[in-house]
Amino acid sequence: MDILAESLQGRFTWIDWAVLAGYLAATTAIGAAMAGRQATIRDFFLGGRKLPWYAVSGSTIATEISAVTFVGVPAIVFAGGLEGNFKYLQLCLLGNVLARVIVGCVFVPAYYRREIYSPYDYMAGALGERVRTLTTVLFIFGGALAQGARVYLTALILDLIVGEPLFGRLAAATGVSTLSWSIYLVGVIAVGWAWIGGITTVIWTDVILFLVFVFGALAALLAIIIRLPGSPLEGVSYMIQAGWAARDAGPWGRFTFFDFDWSPARQYTFWTAVFATTWGGLYAYGTDQMMAQRMFCCRGPREARLAIISSTAGQVVTVMMCFVGVGLYAFYRVFELPDDLAARVAGKPDLIFPIFILRELPAGVTGLVIAGIFAAALSTLVSVVAAYSQTTISAFYLPWRRRRRTGGAGDPLDDPAEQRRLVLLSRVLVVLWGAILCAMAQVAEAASGKFPEILNLALAMAGYTGGALLAGFLLAFLRLNIDDRGFLWSAPLSVLTVFALVWHESWAHAVCWVGAGLILAGWLWMLARERIGGGPDPGRGVRNLLQTVLLVAGLVLMLWLSYRGWFDVREDPIRGTRHYVTVAWPWFVPIGSTVAFVFGYALARPARRPVSSTPTEREGA
Repeated sequence: MDILAESLQGRFTWIDWAVLAGYLAATTAIGAAMAGRQATIRDFFLGGRKLPWYAVSGSTIATEISAVTFVGVPAIVFAGGLEGNFKYLQLCLLGNVLARVIVGCVFVPAYYRREIYSPYDYMAGALGERVRTLTTVLFIFGGALAQGARVYLTALILDLIVGEPLFGRLAAATGVSTLSWSIYLVGVIAVGWAWIGGITTVIWTDVILFLVFVFGALAALLAIIIRLPGSPLEGVSYMIQAGWAARDAGPWGRFTFFDFDWSPARQYTFWTAVFATTWGGLYAYGTDQMMAQRMFCCRGPREARLAIISSTAGQVVTVMMCFVGVGLYAFYRVFELPDDLAARVAGKPDLIFPIFILRELPAGVTGLVIAGIFAAALSTLVSVVAAYSQTTISAFYLPWRRRRRTGGAGDPLDDPAEQRRLVLLSRVLVVLWGAILCAMAQVAEAASGKFPEILNLALAMAGYTGGALLAGFLLAFLRLNIDDRGFLWSAPLSVLTVFALVWHESWAHAVCWVGAGLILAGWLWMLARERIGGGPDPGRGVRNLLQTVLLVAGLVLMLWLSYRGWFDVREDPIRGTRHYVTVAWPWFVPIGSTVAFVFGYALARPARRPVSSTPTEREGA
């Protein structure tokens, strides 16, 4: 048995089990009751477009916070160092707030011009069906990486508590680790929630979850303050003094907030917050279907705007979790961890808050806080499998069904029998995607060595494809009178460019070379087909030549970044790994979207018909 798990066994009492089971059962029952009957995919994926703005806002908050923030933020502050302080809040209180306002005022009105199920439907209306297919694939790929990290963290906590008692014998018999079995358990529960009532169940259970987050943060802070020396007021004073005196974390100790360093390798700086995080937030809130799908559930654009902007209130929880991190630092200066636990926390700081919960909180409270962590990850996983199910149907199944209908007459969405079939297919896809995300959680375990904190791992994973998705929206929104050809090639180039910036091992060089070869070969093959089957176009030859030179230049730059796109190489003595210092993850989306937008415009052809004022008009043209 793992020495950490062994030291924590027995601390999760029957009272905690009762609270955990009761919470999950009550939340499931409430979510099912609020969901009602799911007769159409409009009910399953949009909640019938009748959900109140405050419920959508609470759901957005709960999904954004997730178990990664609830556990990861205290770990960052506790660990100390240049970024072990309140600097992370710059991203939350500056960049994320600005991004929400822009999404509410710009993206929401564009989306509500017609009934759509995802941002990718909007892009398809302006640029073409191939863009919907590509953006759906990008969303699925990027989301699988990011959500896999969240499932991994939740399963890690579950494994600490019940891994050996529940799965010990099963692991010994099958050779599959208790952590893997914990991942599968999280997946089964999440799929069950999504099966019950679609997005409506997700939103209402998220509202309950938000309240549990607040309670959990307050309970942890109170437990720390009471246990510190002296009265509660003296405990607060000691916590603040200890955090202030920790000069390794900055001039204001653990409370250091601003950092005006210009280095793009630093994650939490003022410039990163104002520019990179605002830019990245447009992707997260405006074009990532897991978050954006909530906007489509409101009664109209006014309520959707109010929901997304008011969700800024959720940053209160993030601020509280930063104070929990300071409290943990002060607490373990007085009550030192045993050597075995201290060694594990040194290698994986994310364990510090779960360890505190299990060792220090009273019975019952421990169960509720752990339930909140589980439910956070479950909610996020339910959201993403529902989003995957919806985008898969919109991008692949519905176009296929429309082509299959006799003579192309009518729309399958107008057929009640087809609607019932779609709801059943949606539930089947939920199961399929749940299984895939559980597999991605195990991939996240392997990739966790690249990012010391699980929070940065989860946020970085989404950045690989986020820039391309944002560029797709901008190319559609700005009405540039171009076709979709440029974006079809600029999007994979964007993903490869971000990959080349981050990974610099020999296997990564091979991936970049293979990717560059496939893109160039595909481009030349496309030009050959156009030459054979295309109509008269006097400027086509010169344009194609210039575009080919430009694409080759982009590929050469990407390959160069793979070899030289880093500032320094650092050895990690704890993990025994080599870490290449490159641009920090908040810049992934700005870099990726710039590449995808510039090349998407430059490699495109003029549209064969004028771009209409709305996607609806263009589709009906």
